[in-house]
Formats: sequence, structure tokens, C-alpha cells
Amino acid sequence: MTEPKYRLLTLLTCIGMFLVLIAGVLVTNTGSEAGCGTDWPLCNGKFVPAYTLESMVEYTHRAISGIVGLLAGATFLVTRFWKPARTKEHMLYADGTLLFTVLQAILGAMAVVWKQSSLVLALHFGISLIAFTCTWLLYSTVRRKHKESLSLQSNSNHITSKVLSIPKGLFRLIVALLVYCYFVIYLGAYIRHTASAGACEGWPLCNGAIIPEFEGTVGVAFAHRIAALLMLVLVVILNLYIRKTVGKGSELAKLAVTANWLVFLQVLSGGLLTFTLGNENIYVFTGLLHTLLITALFSMLTLLAIRTKQLSR
Repeated sequence: MTEPKYRLLTLLTCIGMFLVLIAGVLVTNTGSEAGCGTDWPLCNGKFVPAYTLESMVEYTHRAISGIVGLLAGATFLVTRFWKPARTKEHMLYADGTLLFTVLQAILGAMAVVWKQSSLVLALHFGISLIAFTCTWLLYSTVRRKHKESLSLQSNSNHITSKVLSIPKGLFRLIVALLVYCYFVIYLGAYIRHTASAGACEGWPLCNGAIIPEFEGTVGVAFAHRIAALLMLVLVVILNLYIRKTVGKGSELAKLAVTANWLVFLQVLSGGLLTFTLGNENIYVFTGLLHTLLITALFSMLTLLAIRTKQLSR
């Protein structure tokens, strides 16, 4: 194993885990959960599924998950046994990747064989999200350390890194925001699995009212909107606070600005999702966009928390 090959392995694992997320969303958005019946890992008792949309979407999701599972296992083994990669940070992310990949596979199999509640199905997406974040953090760390190594070897770079003044408690604040973000994501996944998205017609108002009548699943859909709005406000405040206390040009400020743009786009994509509910062909893609943005936001906040902890030492 060489450094370029290891870096490529972590990148492929990250891309693969992202495809697992996308495939999972496609399964839900196309109503293909029962495309393979209650058989696992076979599809309706066959190795090659029937040529129906539902079975092909569900079986493709399983195939991608299986391949990525092998990549996750390979990444874990290389990180554990190849000495140059065997750092505490690398092993933490590689361990997390394998652990949450296995957990999502178990939950996925359970969801097929035994009917699960919407609460459990929503958790399946949350675990997949954490698995992807672990792969992304591993690749980001490997890439960052590679750049740092090149910078140290360069004769033209003799600039000493500036010591940052990071406020006490900033790490805990970001972690609290990260936990809240996960709650918002879980609530959104729960809405998707209970088909509650159409309970609030129109956007940004819900059924034409600032505070709608809480009938049926309206309360759940409205709670998600309020939670997403609060998420936007909190990320904006965090961004401004980091820029003021740490510095506008700092690494943390750049990460916070990225998170700020992502949460803003995420809220807009939520509105787009509402307006395309009546068109199944477009809704599939707006649903994917919504998932892509929230995945990027969660991963960015996680990286922000980690770098804050590291730079505070």
C-alpha cells in the first residue's frame, strides 16, 4: 500500500457511501421498499430480480451497499494494519465507518424481513448519514495531512502557522448544534417515511397560516419547518460569532461560512420540495437535492467541531 493508493481508497469509500445514501432516498421516494418482498439478501427469492421499477431500485440499493461494505472493510483493515495510516484519528474514523456500515446493513435487513415502524426506518437514514460522515472525515483528514506534508517539504513555504485564539466553550456549542442538526434530520426522515410532507400545503406558510391547526400529521410537518428555521438562525449566529472571535480568514471561519450557505440552501430546497410534491418525476430529484444538502451540512458541522477541538489544544 502507498499513500496515493490509500488516499484513493478512502475517496472511493466516501463516494460509495454517498451513493448508498442516494440509493436509499430513491428507494423511499419511489416507494420501492417492498420491491424485493420480505427476502434478504435475495430479491423475491431470486438472485436476479424481476424487471420492475420497484425491484430494480431496491436491489440496486442492496448491491451498492454490499460493494461499499467491502470497501469499508478494506479501509478498516488497511488503516489498522498499514503503519503509515495507523494514527488515532484515522482509526477513529475507519472504526466508525465499519461500525455504522454494519449497523445500517442490519437495520436494512430487519426492515425487509420484519415490518418496522417509521421511527426505526427514520433511524436507518440517520445511521447511514453517520457512516458517510465518517468516510468523509477520513478522506478529508488524509487529504489535509497530505497537503500539510507537501507544504512542509516545499522550500518556498517558511510561514509559521498563526496561533488561533479560540473561545472556551466554542467546541461544546458546535457539538450541541450538531446534535440539534441530527434531530432535525431525523424529523425530516420520519416525515418522509410517514408520507407527512403534504400535510403542510404551501411554503413558507403552512396551509395558508403562520400557525396552522394541528390535525393529523400537520403538527409533525410544521414542527420540522420550525426546527429547520431555528437551525438556520443558529448556524448564522455561530458563523458571525466565529468570524468575530476567531477571525474572518481563519480555517474555522471558512468552515462556518460554508455551513451557513449550506443551511440556507437547505431551507430553500425544503420549499422546492413542497412545490414539487404533486409531480412524482420532479419530486424524486428535489428529494435527492434536499438529502445532498443536509448530508453536506451535517458533515461540515462535524468537521467544524473536530477542527475546533484540535486547534484549541
